[in-house]
Amino acid sequence: MFAIGRNRMPVFTTASRLTFALLAAAPLACPAAAAQTAPVAATAFDPDAHLGGLQDFVDGVMVEQIASREVAGAVVTVVHDGQILFTRGYGYADIDQDRPVDPMQTLFRPGSVSKLFTWTALMQQIEAGHVSLDDDVAKYLDYDLPPFDGPPIRVRDLFQHTPGLSDIGGIIVRDPENLPYYADWMKENIPDRMWAPGTEVSYSNYGSVIAGYIVERVSGEPFADYVEKHIFRPLGMNASTFREPLPASLKANMALGYTLEDGQFVAQPYEFVSPVLPAGSVAATAPDMARFMLAMLNRGQLGDARILKPESVEFLFSDSFANTPNLPGMAHGFLVYNEAGPRLVGHAGNTGDFHSDLIIAPEHGFGFFVSTTGGQESGAGRTDLGHAILGRVFSEEPTPRWTGTDAVQPPLGAYRSNRRDYSKEPRAEYDLKVSMPEPHLVLVESYDGTTAWEQIGPNLYEKVTAAREGGPFTQLEFYGLPDNPRLSFSDHPYETYHFVPNAPDAAEAGED
Repeated sequence: MFAIGRNRMPVFTTASRLTFALLAAAPLACPAAAAQTAPVAATAFDPDAHLGGLQDFVDGVMVEQIASREVAGAVVTVVHDGQILFTRGYGYADIDQDRPVDPMQTLFRPGSVSKLFTWTALMQQIEAGHVSLDDDVAKYLDYDLPPFDGPPIRVRDLFQHTPGLSDIGGIIVRDPENLPYYADWMKENIPDRMWAPGTEVSYSNYGSVIAGYIVERVSGEPFADYVEKHIFRPLGMNASTFREPLPASLKANMALGYTLEDGQFVAQPYEFVSPVLPAGSVAATAPDMARFMLAMLNRGQLGDARILKPESVEFLFSDSFANTPNLPGMAHGFLVYNEAGPRLVGHAGNTGDFHSDLIIAPEHGFGFFVSTTGGQESGAGRTDLGHAILGRVFSEEPTPRWTGTDAVQPPLGAYRSNRRDYSKEPRAEYDLKVSMPEPHLVLVESYDGTTAWEQIGPNLYEKVTAAREGGPFTQLEFYGLPDNPRLSFSDHPYETYHFVPNAPDAAEAGED
């Protein structure tokens, strides 16, 4: 077990079942994910069987994560059928002060999950008739994006993460004395335009910042003020904010972010995401995140408060663009995660110190939010917990193996993400190295390890796990063969990897 401060043991804290007076959550009419050409996994959902004992199950998983995944503190909240089923806290919000995580009051940093509020705000302005999906974003900006020989970036491209922009860095700072206002920063750090909008998904923090700035420009309200007035307050999310520095009223309940050094957790200074504020600066409690999930599952309404029309929620949940023929892609602002089971939409978020997931199953009125802080492995702990919850609730079985013959074999070697800063030389150590030690088995080597994938369809593979039970099972697909070989992963629908012929390996690149 990893040490917590001075050999302290992790703690559990819990909240009792909460019920909101809600309209019944109705299934949402969302287009189905792209049709599979391979066998699909069997999935079943029985609320009585699968939700009973879920809290104890989550507690058990978190004991393992605290022991093996360097988790210093965490929160989990689960909702279903208009209710918060439970909210749990684990570990410490402040180790040195011996302050455990309070599941009802401790604030965590959801990171890019913050974007869901930005897309909700932009959707409100579309409802009001102030913004149109197919407008050129330049119509709403007071500065110029780089010229490009091709179609304009539409508002729709922001939702889809298809603006064709280079990635940007330097978006998290630690010095509270020199925080830029995002609207100033974005005008001084304009990324290059790399390809035609609407042709390829590449996750764009800058595109999300443009979305927030459009809301600010057309509403006449500072972005953080707008979200508080039109989303947080109506939903009763009174312990949530985009503001940086954190308001004094919330500071006492903020969890510290941690890293692990020499077996001890070390508290880190507060992370300021002010340069890209609409893309990731939220601090919030788990119950507040649950309220947002309940509102979205209830077609935009929580109690008497309506933040979106039902058809707007359906639009946000509906398919927009996918890089691959057979794997999930983007909804509108939300990411689509399922490859063969129930339709799942949501978002992940990572700052330097916090790791979060918000996942909802609209047709089943189910959702959960988890956030962790700790060592480098705590992000994997967040992912492990999410997979465990989905595996228990939806009982997904592995997809049958496939033993056919691919019409075109994918090339083996290096594949490079399209999500990067194109103003800098690519780093070979971040390329994926793909090999095929035997037919129907692919190995993918990355900077953080090697994974094995078994074939389930034409150029379609599923990750091999230690015990093939529980799911969901991440899939990858090779496509664009033979002229433009690419691969994408079902749990990373926001980027694609292009084959790099004759790429040097990391060792060779380091010798230059």
